[in-house]
Amino acid sequence: MLSTSDMTELTWPDVPPLEAIDADAASGRSDHFDGRSFFNPGVRAGRGWLDLLRAALTARPRPWPRFIENSARAAPATEVSVGNVVLTFINHITFLIQLRGLNILTDPVYAERVSPLRHVGPRRVRPPGLPFAELPRIDVVLVSHDHYDHLDVETLRRLEAVHHPRFLTGLGNGALLRRIGLRDVHESDWWQQTALPAATVTFTPAQHWSGRGLLRCNRTLWGGFHVRGEGAAVYFAGDTGYCRHFQDIRRRLAPIDVALLPIGAYAPRWYEAPNHMNPEEAVRAHLELGARFSVATHFGCFRLSEEGIDEPLQELAAARLVHGVQASAFAALETGETRQFETTGQSQVQPVRAASVARQLGDALEGRRVRVVKRAVETIGGERAGVAAV
Repeated sequence: MLSTSDMTELTWPDVPPLEAIDADAASGRSDHFDGRSFFNPGVRAGRGWLDLLRAALTARPRPWPRFIENSARAAPATEVSVGNVVLTFINHITFLIQLRGLNILTDPVYAERVSPLRHVGPRRVRPPGLPFAELPRIDVVLVSHDHYDHLDVETLRRLEAVHHPRFLTGLGNGALLRRIGLRDVHESDWWQQTALPAATVTFTPAQHWSGRGLLRCNRTLWGGFHVRGEGAAVYFAGDTGYCRHFQDIRRRLAPIDVALLPIGAYAPRWYEAPNHMNPEEAVRAHLELGARFSVATHFGCFRLSEEGIDEPLQELAAARLVHGVQASAFAALETGETRQFETTGQSQVQPVRAASVARQLGDALEGRRVRVVKRAVETIGGERAGVAAV
């Protein structure tokens, strides 16, 4: 665990010098860097002191269980065929992505708490779905931004000691990563690419914010990653609100075979909407990306906002019906589950048949009331049928 001195050092990462920023940013031509801080073009994200105060005074969090035992057993692939993607859901937003000749970890978090403090802050309610000691060789680690539930210092140190991977992240995060002892660190601006032996990785825009404390926010860049390997492409969104960047990513980087999209930490909406998608927005992002498959992330491990532990999955099931997306096209893996995605063949974005709507909606609700804002509209044989759950 971190000592008090470590914590002080790690909470306030160095601001990168301008010469370390992309040339466009340094010359004032960047649309997301003003010479001192990064920002989201056209929208305010992040949180101010008044937001935090209002959230604390009005919070009505649903109860979470203290502990859940995982039911799935991870089985990472020993070899991946060309054109296939193998995913193992470890926890929260941490996935093992296996492509032909390449093993990748996303925002690896094995900590007991996601907090700068040892005994305070969100605590995990389930163990990691794949124990650290059972990880296969890790070639690349993707670090989307510096928040504690995404950048876990001790986990990164352990990965450096055991696997010596390459760490890819956004501008400004390298100072912290190198200070904790990571050696092979590569920083990128949005849309910049990194060539690996078995893949090309593009750092993609996201709508979010950064900071490991309240006084120096947005000094480092946040984002997602598009990984194009041999015969398959995976998009990892990181943390993001819903906005037009999904259309830009499709236009620049399509086709996307598997998209990892966040569905949790979205309530209340007045507070979370600029920073975190809700499940309905995630389904819209899936469609806008044109992804063959999408997989849900950012749920079920740490209580970070007001929704209950099961609500993201319930609302995801209802949102699929709203948008006519099959469950196989936008899946939610069990913690510890390993699943192979074949990226050839027909797209999974297909309408849901009316005959199955009632059954699927009943499964989605699981006997509880889920509020769905939109009306489900499907065209079947020239007729339009609407389904709404309230």
